[in-house]
Amino acid sequence: MKKPWADANRLISRLDDEVIAKVQARYASMDSEGQRRMAALHGGSRDKLEISPNLWAGIGLVRGGAGTALVGDPQTVAARLKEYADLGVDSFVLSGYPHLEEAFRFAELVFPLLPGKGAVNAGDHVFTGGPFDVSTTQK
Repeated sequence: MKKPWADANRLISRLDDEVIAKVQARYASMDSEGQRRMAALHGGSRDKLEISPNLWAGIGLVRGGAGTALVGDPQTVAARLKEYADLGVDSFVLSGYPHLEEAFRFAELVFPLLPGKGAVNAGDHVFTGGPFDVSTTQK
């Protein structure tokens, strides 16, 4: 599982510590509880970015808001999403870098591993019920 972690770290590999410190100082001056909590997760340090199994806070070093990512092979990411759903999470906001490529990668590799899922078809889908329940009804 080295490649997913290498890919995650590559996203921040060209950031120098001075840039991170400046961005973190700007975030610290904001009146945002969410931003304060993000900073508390990693403390502005590259050494504390895996904040939970397969949960990476690297993007939060320089991106405002909730900047965490699930990192791992498709089976690991699906397992972590299932764990969140079992805890009661019923909505997920997923993105990746680059956005379009990651959307296709997720649809092809992870989505079929989630409960009740088969292959993802092209077209509009309406999400109903639980976090992984998909209906192919047109919007």
